[in-house]
Amino acid sequence: MAMVQVLVQEVQRVNSLLTVVRSSLTDLGKAVRGLALMSADLDAVGRSLFDGKVPAMWLKKSFPSLKVHYCAC
Repeated sequence: MAMVQVLVQEVQRVNSLLTVVRSSLTDLGKAVRGLALMSADLDAVGRSLFDGKVPAMWLKKSFPSLKVHYCAC
């Protein structure tokens, strides 16, 4: 039963992060096309992505991970 609770908590955290990522990218796309106003937050997201960094808006909703990511680039 405890494992199920941990899994539910992890899924909720990931869904919360994905919601922020999806909405900020959608809004940024609209702003770039001129369909919405470019807010300071969206500008910061765009600049971070351009610089190859994770936007602060996403980091606020992120969570620590112990997984090691390996890239054989």
